[in-house]
Amino acid sequence: MKAEEFVSFRKRMGKTQKEMAELLGVSIKAVCSYEQGWRNVPAHVERQSFFLFYQKEGLAEKLKPCWEILSCPPEFRLKCPAWEFKAGLLCWFINGNICNGVPHKNWAEKIEICKKCRAFPSDIKTASLSGDWSGGKRPTAS
Repeated sequence: MKAEEFVSFRKRMGKTQKEMAELLGVSIKAVCSYEQGWRNVPAHVERQSFFLFYQKEGLAEKLKPCWEILSCPPEFRLKCPAWEFKAGLLCWFINGNICNGVPHKNWAEKIEICKKCRAFPSDIKTASLSGDWSGGKRPTAS
């Protein structure tokens, strides 16, 4: 996660740096460092930021399980943690998923693949790519 993405998610959620630090279990100094690009956003902070945004935006109500979107065959489903834990709406949140028949071992590799996937919530993609909005409002289509 780039500094601009982190700032975008925080502002879109309507949180101050202090509030975001408390939610993520990090110091305010860490949040400032992520936003300035002085420190890389750690995987656990990126993951938690995506999850909090997902919950705040109520994205679960808009989605189908990943195995339905991607038409995963039964042999993939049986090996996949998202299927095992009935977390097809949060497949991007769970490490070790079997995407395209291949398990992904770490968050950095996995999330880059997830961001390109049809099952990844488009609202997270939009927030991640579009930068900053004032007042935490959604961008409008032009």
